[in-house]
Amino acid sequence: MSGETPRVNMMIIGGKALIFDHKISNELYSKHFIGKPFGEKKPKIGVSYKGPLELTLLEAVYLCEKNIALPIKDREKIDCETLKNYAASKDPRFLYTYKVFKDLREKGYVIRSGMKYGVDYAVYEKGPGLEHAPYLVHVFKYDEEIDPIHIVRLGRLSHSVRKNLVIAIVYDNTIKYISFGWIRF
Repeated sequence: MSGETPRVNMMIIGGKALIFDHKISNELYSKHFIGKPFGEKKPKIGVSYKGPLELTLLEAVYLCEKNIALPIKDREKIDCETLKNYAASKDPRFLYTYKVFKDLREKGYVIRSGMKYGVDYAVYEKGPGLEHAPYLVHVFKYDEEIDPIHIVRLGRLSHSVRKNLVIAIVYDNTIKYISFGWIRF
């Protein structure tokens, strides 16, 4: 994705970012499934939107690191590290959940919030609107205590919505993925 899209300004506002350039916004959404058109609950593929593109801070840091978007906060340009620290101040889990977000994006997956499923990410192979997300991914830090009941709950929920549960465990710059599946006897 790097180099395909010209560098664009991105406004950091609270826990979100906005890109106001319509051409780049539409390209990021329709070709790369980054962000979503502002105010649209279920945006459609192939539709040209006139409003800004709304990004999560995960997406904002990713675009900054890819040299696609330049973050502006409080009317001042900031660098990627400053943006990353700002995002970490908003979410104490940000630094390690971002590692998984970036790793999955680099592997070609499309990442959306998994909040409605009680996990960090719903992960697509093609993209929303083209398929249902086949994976639910929840991120844990390597030294985080994991309640086995929590895993069972996640497993039951993922099974009921016909998605594969994946646990991502982050240790420094290493990520281990564990996939859970149901076995019938």
